[in-house]
Amino acid sequence: MTRTSLTAGLVALVSLVAFEYIAVAIAMPVVARELGGLHLYGLAFSGAMAAAVVGTVLGGRWADLRGPSAPLWSGAVAFIAGLVLAGAAQSMEMLIAGRLVQGFGGALVSVALYVVVARVYPEESHPKIFSLFATAWVVPSMVGPAIVGLVVDTLGWRWVFLSVPVLTVIAGLMLLRGLAGQPVTGGQAEPAPGLARKVGWAMLTAVGAGLMQYGSDGRFLLLVVGLVVLLVALPRLLPAGTLRAARGLPSVVALRGLATGAFFAAEVIIPLMLINERGLSPLLAGFALTGGALTWSFASWLQGREVFSRRTNLFGGSVAIALGIMFMGAVTFDGVPVALAYPAWIVTGFGMGLVYPTLSVLTLELSSPGEEGVNSSALQVGESVFSVVAVAVTSALFVAADSGYWAVYAATLLMALAGLWVAPRFQTARVATPAVAPMS
Repeated sequence: MTRTSLTAGLVALVSLVAFEYIAVAIAMPVVARELGGLHLYGLAFSGAMAAAVVGTVLGGRWADLRGPSAPLWSGAVAFIAGLVLAGAAQSMEMLIAGRLVQGFGGALVSVALYVVVARVYPEESHPKIFSLFATAWVVPSMVGPAIVGLVVDTLGWRWVFLSVPVLTVIAGLMLLRGLAGQPVTGGQAEPAPGLARKVGWAMLTAVGAGLMQYGSDGRFLLLVVGLVVLLVALPRLLPAGTLRAARGLPSVVALRGLATGAFFAAEVIIPLMLINERGLSPLLAGFALTGGALTWSFASWLQGREVFSRRTNLFGGSVAIALGIMFMGAVTFDGVPVALAYPAWIVTGFGMGLVYPTLSVLTLELSSPGEEGVNSSALQVGESVFSVVAVAVTSALFVAADSGYWAVYAATLLMALAGLWVAPRFQTARVATPAVAPMS
């Protein structure tokens, strides 16, 4: 019963973090208009992303050093405080402050949950737990838009923020009950050197990602400067050799970044392409995304039951991602039936469902005791930053090609093919790869 309560609490917290991520994106146009802050619209997202990068890095090291409980509950309190602050905001600046606190707290929670899984659940249970985590992210993308739209229309946008804290407290109580007596306290005796510098590199990484985001609308100088900053700062937060996909943990982190970057950069343009270019209604365009979400969830369930081997999950999933993006890219041309969009994204979502949770499992398997937190934070930082870079670059290509949808899908297909090359490079045995690149 205790383990059931623990699992329910973990999944509930993941779902709430995911739901709020989607809910804010849907409600923000109304929020910015009412608060008179359209000029600060982008900062509400990039600021939260920057805070999340710092929180992920700090939370990973903190969890390894003192156990996951401290960052978990500190993150939950910050997540709730940020939501309340945003929900009560009387100005866009106040709302952004809330988003900063919320993003930082959510990141602490996310990385601490990985360490809880590593310490509490036996290794053979990890695939099933991470399949539940993947589903907990996917389901809000299916039901979230309808719920958020109803809340905004009936109760007002503030309740998009103010309702979640109540649910977070309930999830936290379930988790607290489940953690009772579990081996989650304690950690390394001494902190690893260079933590302050690592947090500094995390802040610089967030700046670089923000510059790329702001430069994606055609301000190419900002895009280039942001990319240079990332090339300097990001490797300090990832396992040594990640950017060249060295075997073992670096390839796992690299594949996570390539797969998620390709998927989300391709997905964000789908509604625009199907509605503006192929003449579908928003409802029919949304069904394409729903199909991908459903197969992501189904493939995650298969991964959790270990229907296929790890190698099959990664290689076969990467093939499915590449094929799905290629077929969706074909839909951008008038002579291709628009109906192809639906099976295309169904295939892509299935590939992500195989790849995504498998990489979470491998991260813990490849981590030495006491390094689960720092390696999990590297996985999540890599995923976030690769996705920001992918969306920024493809958005810039879209602008440069004069609304060239084909350019977006050509670029994301190249990323997916790179992932296909990286997929076989993982190793299931623990390797002596440094947790992160050495400080300088």
